[in-house]
Amino acid sequence: MSRNYNEVPIRCTGVATVLLKRIENEYKVLLLRRATSNLKDVWCYIGGSIEGDEKAWESALREVKEEKGISNVALYTSNKFDYIYSPKENFIYLAPVFVGCVEGDKEVTLNYEHSEFRWLSFSEAIATVTLPGNDEVLMSIEKHFAIRKPPQYLRIEY
Repeated sequence: MSRNYNEVPIRCTGVATVLLKRIENEYKVLLLRRATSNLKDVWCYIGGSIEGDEKAWESALREVKEEKGISNVALYTSNKFDYIYSPKENFIYLAPVFVGCVEGDKEVTLNYEHSEFRWLSFSEAIATVTLPGNDEVLMSIEKHFAIRKPPQYLRIEY
């Protein structure tokens, strides 16, 4: 007897970026409080859409600059992904997570999408993020980018 199987599509139309900054000999993570109707008041790291013909890493850099006013970021792929299942639309949203290392003198400028920001220790950030899975991503980034020296083969040269 033959069965038909339906697949749940995977859509990768966005990116996520965790910004790290060394403050007083400790890496801090930038978290943002969402101000728009989508995820209003949720604390999360940077996220955004892939536009036009951009590569995912180009979108990550653009989102960091547009949303936070920060450029000149050392960018890495984290080899981690944000993902969520949409029961209403029956698809899995998947976004590659990048790690951006910024110098201590870079100031954050928020746009309309966020109401506030905080530079937090990894333990504070893990306790603060709201979206399921963000805590696991942060734990991996802490291990591979803060405790250990970031692997050069994950560095994105642009």
